Parts: sequence; structure tokens; C-alpha cells
Amino acid sequence: MTIRISNKITGFSVVRPEDATPADVARPAEPPAASEREKAKVIQMHEKLERPDTLRGTTYKIKTPLTEHALYVTINDIVLNPGTEHEHYRPFEIFINSKNMEHFQWIVALTRIVSAVFRKGGDITFLVEELKAVFDPRGGYFKKGGRYMPSLVAEIGDVIEQHLRYIGMLPDRELDARQLKLIEEKRSEFEARTGQSSPESDATYPDGAQLCYKCSTKAMILMDGCLTCLNCGESKCG
Repeated sequence: MTIRISNKITGFSVVRPEDATPADVARPAEPPAASEREKAKVIQMHEKLERPDTLRGTTYKIKTPLTEHALYVTINDIVLNPGTEHEHYRPFEIFINSKNMEHFQWIVALTRIVSAVFRKGGDITFLVEELKAVFDPRGGYFKKGGRYMPSLVAEIGDVIEQHLRYIGMLPDRELDARQLKLIEEKRSEFEARTGQSSPESDATYPDGAQLCYKCSTKAMILMDGCLTCLNCGESKCG
């Protein structure tokens, strides 16, 4: 490197190699820390990741009043960084099978598109809301337990959401202490006033319960002019 001297030189001296201090000697670059090396080796999901010969699969059964035969949704997961602290599962592909061939064409298209999004990597949780927002123009249906499904596509989205929670990509739905207390109070008050037992499980809810706009379950009851959901705790009275 050339250094330009603008001032007049009044004197100089030569520094010999043996006179150089340790600070003047160029130090070799330090190798990266172990944690940084490990971080650099962490594999994230991306579209160029090759498919292993074996993947772990989970199959979900969908039975709706819209079709005579059930649909079976299989989601295969790939294990990234196995055996390390960064080990985690990511969905790699999805398959949907049924005896009913009526929806075969769009089901094949849907599975290919969703599988491509899985392999793309990044945040794929947006798929859940996109699929659950699809409404059938002929109308939806109620699942066991009174939960409303606006379409078959929406139920496939619900299955994907269930699977993402299972592998830890989405947090589990947990009611806080205030909501649990409110639900218990409303259950007890409802049973005492009507003499009708309100089951603890989500299999059924009281007759005449309304559809909750938040969780889409027929579990909202009217008590003292206040609508309260016995499934998710949503209340018009806060």
C-alpha cells in the first residue's frame, strides 16, 4: 500500500525485523468459534434438498357428509439435522387418497401444489389460513362435535394445521386460566338453570347452542344476555 507524505521529512530510521513488536506482526485470522461452525452446518428446508429413500408419514382420515367414501390424507416429514440439537421435522409432501374418484383431478393438483410449497421452505403456515378460507358454494357441513367446515378444501387445511401443531411448527392451542375459569362457571350455571348436563369432552354441546364465529363450533350458549363459547371461551361480555 502506498502512503503519500505531505509534510517535509526531517529524519527517518529503519526498523529491523528483530526490533518489531508482537503487535506489529500480522496475526493469522482466527478460526470461527465452534458454535459458529455448527450454525453454518445447520440444514434448512429448501427446494434443492433431495428426497431420502424413507420418510416418516402420518395419515389422517376425513369423513364428510359430502362424499360417500372417506378421504385419507398422508403427510410425509423429512428429518433435518438428525442427532443434533437442531433436529426438527418439516413436511415434505402430501398425498390424498379415496375410493371416490369424483374429485380426483383437483385433489391431484392440490397435493402437487401443496407439496411444492412444503419443499420450497420458509414459512409455510400461511397454507392453513388460505385453505380454511375456501367456501363451498353449495354450503358447508358440521363435523362431529358441532364444528363447522365451510368446504372439503377447508377440512384439508384443518388437517394440515393439525399436523403442523403435531410436529411443532405451530403452537398448541391452550386456553389461559381466565378462559378456563369462565368456561367452567358457564357450564355450572347452565347445568344448574336448565338441568341439562353439559359434557366435558368436545363430542357434543348443549342443544340449541349457537355457532361460535371464532372457533366455528356450535358451542356458544346464551346466559344472562351474554353469549359465551364452551369450546374456546370467546365471550361477548369480554
